[in-house]
Amino acid sequence: MQDEAENEGVIIDVRELTFAYKDRPILERVSMTVRRGEVFAIMGPSGCGKTTLLKNMVGLLQPPPGSVHVLGQDIAMLDEDMLDRFRQRIGMLFQFGALINSITVGENIALPLNERGGLARDLSPILVPMKLGLVGLAHTVDYYPAELSGGMKKRAGLARAIALDPELLFFDEPTSGLDPVTAAGLDQLVLELKSLLAMTMVVVTHDLASARTIADRVLVMDEGKVLAMGTVAEVERVKDSRVQSFLRREARDGRKSEASLERYFQPRRD
Repeated sequence: MQDEAENEGVIIDVRELTFAYKDRPILERVSMTVRRGEVFAIMGPSGCGKTTLLKNMVGLLQPPPGSVHVLGQDIAMLDEDMLDRFRQRIGMLFQFGALINSITVGENIALPLNERGGLARDLSPILVPMKLGLVGLAHTVDYYPAELSGGMKKRAGLARAIALDPELLFFDEPTSGLDPVTAAGLDQLVLELKSLLAMTMVVVTHDLASARTIADRVLVMDEGKVLAMGTVAEVERVKDSRVQSFLRREARDGRKSEASLERYFQPRRD
Protein backbone atom coordinates (compact mmCIF):
# COMPACT_ATOMS: atom_id res chain seq x y z
CA MET A 1 0.00 0.00 0.00
CA GLN A 2 2.91 2.32 0.69
CA ASP A 3 4.28 1.75 -2.82
CA GLU A 4 0.86 2.70 -4.19
CA ALA A 5 0.92 5.93 -2.18
CA GLU A 6 4.37 6.82 -3.54
CA ASN A 7 3.23 6.13 -7.09
CA GLU A 8 0.43 8.64 -6.52
CA GLY A 9 2.93 11.30 -5.43
CA VAL A 10 2.27 10.90 -1.70
CA ILE A 11 5.53 11.21 0.25
CA ILE A 12 4.05 11.46 3.75
CA ASP A 13 1.31 9.01 4.70
CA VAL A 14 0.00 9.12 8.27
CA ARG A 15 -2.65 6.51 9.05
CA GLU A 16 -4.70 6.35 12.22
CA LEU A 17 -1.82 7.69 14.34
CA THR A 18 -2.54 7.54 18.06
CA PHE A 19 0.14 8.78 20.44
CA ALA A 20 0.38 9.46 24.18
CA TYR A 21 2.98 10.76 26.61
CA LYS A 22 2.88 8.16 29.37
CA ASP A 23 -0.86 8.02 30.13
CA ARG A 24 -1.74 11.39 28.59
CA PRO A 25 -3.27 11.06 25.09
CA ILE A 26 -1.96 13.62 22.60
CA LEU A 27 -2.99 12.36 19.16
CA GLU A 28 -6.08 10.29 18.38
CA ARG A 29 -6.41 8.45 15.06
CA VAL A 30 -4.77 11.18 13.00
CA SER A 31 -4.64 10.52 9.25
CA MET A 32 -3.16 12.79 6.59
CA THR A 33 -1.16 12.74 3.37
CA VAL A 34 1.35 15.15 1.88
CA ARG A 35 1.95 15.18 -1.87
CA ARG A 36 5.28 15.78 -3.53
CA GLY A 37 5.88 19.45 -4.34
CA GLU A 38 3.19 20.99 -2.15
CA VAL A 39 3.26 23.21 0.93
CA PHE A 40 1.14 21.53 3.58
CA ALA A 41 0.20 23.47 6.73
CA ILE A 42 -0.76 21.84 10.03
CA MET A 43 -2.84 24.26 12.07
CA GLY A 44 -4.71 24.47 15.34
CA PRO A 45 -4.70 26.16 18.75
CA SER A 46 -1.79 25.82 21.16
CA GLY A 47 -1.55 22.38 22.74
CA CYS A 48 -3.63 20.65 20.05
CA GLY A 49 -0.87 18.19 19.08
CA LYS A 50 0.69 19.91 16.03
CA THR A 51 4.29 19.70 17.18
CA THR A 52 3.85 16.15 18.48
CA LEU A 53 2.60 15.15 15.03
CA LEU A 54 5.64 16.84 13.47
CA LYS A 55 8.04 15.03 15.82
CA ASN A 56 6.48 11.69 14.87
CA MET A 57 7.09 12.45 11.20
CA VAL A 58 10.77 13.39 11.60
CA GLY A 59 11.61 10.55 14.00
CA LEU A 60 12.11 12.63 17.15
CA LEU A 61 9.32 10.51 18.63
CA GLN A 62 8.61 6.88 17.78
CA PRO A 63 5.13 6.30 16.34
CA PRO A 64 3.35 2.93 16.41
CA PRO A 65 4.52 0.62 13.60
CA GLY A 66 2.76 1.19 10.28
CA SER A 67 1.24 4.53 11.25
CA VAL A 68 3.77 7.01 9.80
CA HIS A 69 5.47 6.57 6.43
CA VAL A 70 7.78 9.33 5.16
CA LEU A 71 9.73 9.08 1.89
CA GLY A 72 8.81 5.42 1.72
CA GLN A 73 10.13 4.68 5.23
CA ASP A 74 8.10 3.32 8.13
CA ILE A 75 9.46 5.67 10.81
CA ALA A 76 8.77 3.19 13.64
CA MET A 77 11.01 0.57 12.02
CA LEU A 78 14.14 2.73 11.64
CA ASP A 79 17.11 2.07 13.91
CA GLU A 80 19.57 4.85 14.79
CA ASP A 81 21.75 4.38 11.70
CA MET A 82 18.70 4.29 9.44
CA LEU A 83 17.29 7.39 11.15
CA ASP A 84 20.56 9.23 10.54
CA ARG A 85 20.39 8.41 6.82
CA PHE A 86 16.70 9.34 6.70
CA ARG A 87 17.36 12.73 8.32
CA GLN A 88 19.94 13.51 5.65
CA ARG A 89 17.02 13.52 3.21
CA ILE A 90 14.97 16.04 5.20
CA GLY A 91 15.49 19.55 6.58
CA MET A 92 14.06 21.13 9.72
CA LEU A 93 13.59 24.77 10.68
CA PHE A 94 13.05 24.91 14.42
CA GLN A 95 10.80 27.50 16.02
CA PHE A 96 13.56 29.88 17.13
CA GLY A 97 16.19 28.94 14.55
CA ALA A 98 18.19 26.79 17.01
CA LEU A 99 21.50 28.32 15.95
CA ILE A 100 24.57 27.58 18.07
CA ASN A 101 25.58 30.91 19.60
CA SER A 102 29.27 30.11 20.11
CA ILE A 103 30.04 29.73 16.38
CA THR A 104 29.48 31.99 13.40
CA VAL A 105 26.47 31.88 11.12
CA GLY A 106 28.62 30.37 8.37
CA GLU A 107 29.87 27.66 10.73
CA ASN A 108 26.26 26.92 11.70
CA ILE A 109 25.33 26.42 8.06
CA ALA A 110 28.39 24.21 7.54
CA LEU A 111 27.43 21.80 10.33
CA PRO A 112 25.24 19.43 8.25
CA LEU A 113 27.73 19.59 5.38
CA ASN A 114 30.62 18.61 7.65
CA GLU A 115 28.51 15.89 9.26
CA ARG A 116 27.77 14.42 5.83
CA GLY A 117 31.47 14.46 5.02
CA GLY A 118 33.02 13.62 1.66
CA LEU A 119 32.19 15.95 -1.22
CA ALA A 120 29.70 17.95 0.86
CA ARG A 121 32.43 18.86 3.35
CA ASP A 122 34.89 19.67 0.57
CA LEU A 123 32.36 21.99 -1.08
CA SER A 124 31.36 23.66 2.20
CA PRO A 125 33.29 26.92 1.48
CA ILE A 126 31.25 27.30 -1.72
CA LEU A 127 27.90 25.98 -0.48
CA VAL A 128 27.69 27.99 2.75
CA PRO A 129 27.62 31.46 1.12
CA MET A 130 25.38 30.05 -1.63
CA LYS A 131 22.77 28.83 0.88
CA LEU A 132 22.95 32.08 2.83
CA GLY A 133 22.51 33.97 -0.42
CA LEU A 134 19.30 32.05 -1.12
CA VAL A 135 17.78 33.46 2.08
CA GLY A 136 19.18 36.96 1.62
CA LEU A 137 21.94 36.68 4.24
CA ALA A 138 25.14 36.30 2.20
CA HIS A 139 26.69 39.18 4.16
CA THR A 140 26.27 37.45 7.54
CA VAL A 141 28.64 34.50 7.04
CA ASP A 142 31.05 35.84 9.70
CA TYR A 143 28.37 37.15 12.07
CA TYR A 144 27.49 35.46 15.32
CA PRO A 145 23.83 34.58 16.00
CA ALA A 146 23.63 37.24 18.73
CA GLU A 147 24.23 39.87 16.05
CA LEU A 148 21.14 38.82 14.08
CA SER A 149 17.55 39.97 14.49
CA GLY A 150 14.80 37.44 15.15
CA GLY A 151 13.82 37.32 11.49
CA MET A 152 17.43 36.93 10.39
CA LYS A 153 17.92 34.03 12.79
CA LYS A 154 14.96 32.27 11.20
CA ARG A 155 16.41 32.84 7.74
CA ALA A 156 19.81 31.55 8.86
CA GLY A 157 18.11 28.50 10.35
CA LEU A 158 16.38 27.99 7.02
CA ALA A 159 19.73 28.20 5.19
CA ARG A 160 21.06 25.44 7.44
CA ALA A 161 17.90 23.37 6.88
CA ILE A 162 18.43 23.44 3.09
CA ALA A 163 22.20 22.94 3.25
CA LEU A 164 21.96 19.32 2.04
CA ASP A 165 19.26 20.01 -0.57
CA PRO A 166 16.61 17.95 1.26
CA GLU A 167 13.67 16.33 -0.49
CA LEU A 168 11.36 17.40 2.30
CA LEU A 169 11.48 20.47 4.53
CA PHE A 170 9.71 20.83 7.89
CA PHE A 171 8.95 24.11 9.69
CA ASP A 172 7.89 24.47 13.33
CA GLU A 173 6.03 27.79 13.79
CA PRO A 174 8.26 29.74 11.33
CA THR A 175 6.53 33.10 11.86
CA SER A 176 6.18 32.81 15.65
CA GLY A 177 7.58 35.85 17.44
CA LEU A 178 7.96 37.91 14.28
CA ASP A 179 6.29 41.21 13.53
CA PRO A 180 3.74 41.10 10.68
CA VAL A 181 6.07 42.67 8.09
CA THR A 182 8.95 40.31 8.88
CA ALA A 183 6.58 37.33 8.94
CA ALA A 184 5.18 38.27 5.54
CA GLY A 185 8.72 38.48 4.18
CA LEU A 186 9.46 34.99 5.46
CA ASP A 187 6.29 33.72 3.77
CA GLN A 188 7.48 35.13 0.45
CA LEU A 189 10.87 33.49 0.96
CA VAL A 190 9.16 30.13 1.47
CA LEU A 191 7.28 30.56 -1.80
CA GLU A 192 10.46 31.56 -3.63
CA LEU A 193 12.34 28.52 -2.34
CA LYS A 194 9.45 26.25 -3.26
CA SER A 195 9.54 27.56 -6.82
CA LEU A 196 13.33 27.54 -7.09
CA LEU A 197 14.07 24.20 -5.42
CA ALA A 198 10.84 22.29 -6.17
CA MET A 199 10.80 21.22 -2.54
CA THR A 200 7.96 19.68 -0.52
CA MET A 201 7.27 21.57 2.72
CA VAL A 202 5.31 20.81 5.88
CA VAL A 203 4.60 23.84 8.06
CA VAL A 204 3.29 23.71 11.62
CA THR A 205 1.68 27.08 12.30
CA HIS A 206 -1.12 28.91 14.07
CA ASP A 207 -0.69 31.90 11.73
CA LEU A 208 -3.75 32.07 9.48
CA ALA A 209 -2.39 34.79 7.22
CA SER A 210 0.76 32.75 6.64
CA ALA A 211 -1.22 29.61 5.80
CA ARG A 212 -3.41 31.54 3.35
CA THR A 213 -0.28 32.84 1.63
CA ILE A 214 1.89 29.75 1.38
CA ALA A 215 -0.21 26.59 1.78
CA ASP A 216 -1.59 24.45 -1.02
CA ARG A 217 -3.53 22.46 1.58
CA VAL A 218 -4.10 22.74 5.32
CA LEU A 219 -5.05 20.42 8.15
CA VAL A 220 -6.85 21.82 11.20
CA MET A 221 -6.51 19.98 14.51
CA ASP A 222 -7.93 20.35 18.00
CA GLU A 223 -7.39 18.19 21.07
CA GLY A 224 -5.31 15.72 19.09
CA LYS A 225 -7.95 15.09 16.41
CA VAL A 226 -8.22 16.11 12.77
CA LEU A 227 -11.17 18.44 12.25
CA ALA A 228 -10.67 19.36 8.59
CA MET A 229 -8.23 18.93 5.71
CA GLY A 230 -8.15 20.47 2.24
CA THR A 231 -7.41 23.76 0.53
CA VAL A 232 -7.86 26.91 2.62
CA ALA A 233 -11.10 27.63 0.74
CA GLU A 234 -12.41 24.11 1.43
CA VAL A 235 -11.53 24.28 5.12
CA GLU A 236 -13.18 27.70 5.45
CA ARG A 237 -16.45 26.10 4.30
CA VAL A 238 -16.36 23.40 7.01
CA LYS A 239 -19.30 23.89 9.38
CA ASP A 240 -17.64 22.47 12.51
CA SER A 241 -17.87 25.21 15.17
CA ARG A 242 -14.33 24.46 16.42
CA VAL A 243 -12.92 25.03 12.94
CA GLN A 244 -14.84 28.25 12.53
CA SER A 245 -13.79 29.49 15.98
CA PHE A 246 -10.15 28.90 15.12
CA LEU A 247 -10.42 30.55 11.71
CA ARG A 248 -12.15 33.59 13.25
CA ARG A 249 -9.59 33.76 16.08
CA GLU A 250 -12.34 33.38 18.66
CA ALA A 251 -12.07 32.03 22.19
CA ARG A 252 -14.30 29.12 23.17
CA ASP A 253 -17.01 31.48 24.37
CA GLY A 254 -17.15 33.12 20.95
CA ARG A 255 -15.27 36.31 21.81
CA LYS A 256 -12.43 37.48 19.59
CA SER A 257 -9.01 36.72 21.06
CA GLU A 258 -7.27 39.79 22.47
CA ALA A 259 -3.99 38.46 21.07
CA SER A 260 -5.24 38.61 17.48
CA LEU A 261 -3.38 40.88 15.11
CA GLU A 262 -4.77 42.67 12.09
CA ARG A 263 -2.47 40.53 9.93
CA TYR A 264 -4.48 37.42 10.77
CA PHE A 265 -7.64 38.84 9.21
CA GLN A 266 -6.25 39.95 5.90
CA PRO A 267 -7.59 37.86 3.00
CA ARG A 268 -5.13 36.03 0.80
CA ARG A 269 -4.08 37.96 -2.29
CA ASP A 270 -3.35 35.67 -5.21
